[in-house]
Amino acid sequence: MSQDPMDFEWSYWIEWGRERILWLLAGHLLVSQVSRLLVEKYKPWCLMVYGMAACWLLLGVKGFAVILLHATISFAVAQFQLSLLTWLCSLILLSTLRIPAVEEAKRKWYDTENEYYLLLFTVSVRCLFCTSFSLEYCWHGPAQKSSHSFLWMLAYVFYYPTFHNGPLMNFDEFSKQMRKQEAFSLKSNLSILILGIIRIFFWWYLAELMIHLMYIHALYSSATPLEAASYWALG
Repeated sequence: MSQDPMDFEWSYWIEWGRERILWLLAGHLLVSQVSRLLVEKYKPWCLMVYGMAACWLLLGVKGFAVILLHATISFAVAQFQLSLLTWLCSLILLSTLRIPAVEEAKRKWYDTENEYYLLLFTVSVRCLFCTSFSLEYCWHGPAQKSSHSFLWMLAYVFYYPTFHNGPLMNFDEFSKQMRKQEAFSLKSNLSILILGIIRIFFWWYLAELMIHLMYIHALYSSATPLEAASYWALG
């Protein structure tokens, strides 16, 4: 059975995944395990540097600079410790993505539309992470401010597994997991890795199956079958 050709986003991420993202995720896993074995104390910073390098590789120096600029502005605004100001800052940063002149300038940075869309997706998701960090900075007391430094914000924003399209993890949970030190166990780590791979392939297969059996996006683009269907069928 042929695949639904109208599902642009799935095709888009599959293409990027096969070309680079899958390999960069494998690189992240390698850096994570090596740093855990050799320099566990500096693991967050090793992963931060890796995430920055991956961002530079995929989005170029200008794309990297945009994300770094957004993080810097968000952190500066968070110093006022006003949630409303943080939300306004985030909305303004997001709105810049839809300014025609800015869009045109960013498109010129890349050779293809797909590269520009990757920047757009990534900056949008990074804005959510900047907002999460800034809000938690506003909510916490002075005693907890040391754990919400700009360096920790960069480690959070450039954490590669959630870099392009999430999922969103709040900063407190991220920080808690990064600071937790566990004894290395080859058996437990291997079982976690195998289970993770099985989960990925299960959901990947399920998504592919849905695209081949449920032509949702093709139906969206054609009004005739939707108008002919009953309300029960549509529901």
